[in-house]
Amino acid sequence: MSTDTLLTVANVTRRFGGLVANSNVSMTVHRGEMLGLIGPNGAGKSTLFNLIAGTFPPNEGRILFEGQDITGLPAPARCRLGIARTFQVPRSFDSMSVLDNVMVGAFAKVPGSHAARRTAIETLDFCSLAHRTEASAGDLTPPEKRRLEVARALATKPKLLLLDEVMTGLTPSEARLGVELVRKVRDQGVTVIMVEHVMEIVMPLVDRAVVLNLGKVLAEGKPKDVVRDDAVITAYLGERHRAA
Repeated sequence: MSTDTLLTVANVTRRFGGLVANSNVSMTVHRGEMLGLIGPNGAGKSTLFNLIAGTFPPNEGRILFEGQDITGLPAPARCRLGIARTFQVPRSFDSMSVLDNVMVGAFAKVPGSHAARRTAIETLDFCSLAHRTEASAGDLTPPEKRRLEVARALATKPKLLLLDEVMTGLTPSEARLGVELVRKVRDQGVTVIMVEHVMEIVMPLVDRAVVLNLGKVLAEGKPKDVVRDDAVITAYLGERHRAA
């Protein structure tokens, strides 16, 4: 295995009853890379995210992180190793303050409340949420809730961050701020895998894209090559992208 390989997904299959959500999926993610995971609805993107994060194990195949087989590890153990995620629908502790929400993430790696508080404050500042520290999480706007998700994940000090549609529902100006945040995260040395439906946002942002369709890898490569792939155009992007 290459020394710059952070994550390896090897021939992974996941079934739910008679439904095959992922079928023999393989991919490699390199340290410091920003990878886009794209595909139409029902392609298996969320299932693959859940497999990487440890929500449930694959029926077949293996997942390796820094060369270690983590296929059977639960999500908390993977978090301690350095895998963090956000959710497509933000999941905050709405009755708790913004600061306390992020401290929950910090406790995964930082011992003691004082250190966790310091980490949370620094992370909120990084995510442009310092002015909302004492606010209730339930009072945040939708864009702020998405930033809170990112902040809580970053507070775990991840090596790999899984971003699940963090731009969904944002206005163009809000999305630009979201892109800036994601770039800042990568500049900190964190490897990022993004699931995103807004192609105009994700393709200029990522180094490489993996396209899923019907639970299988349809294509992978540099964004400019993927968007010209006839199979990808047929399955997902549409004819307007061929002209572009």
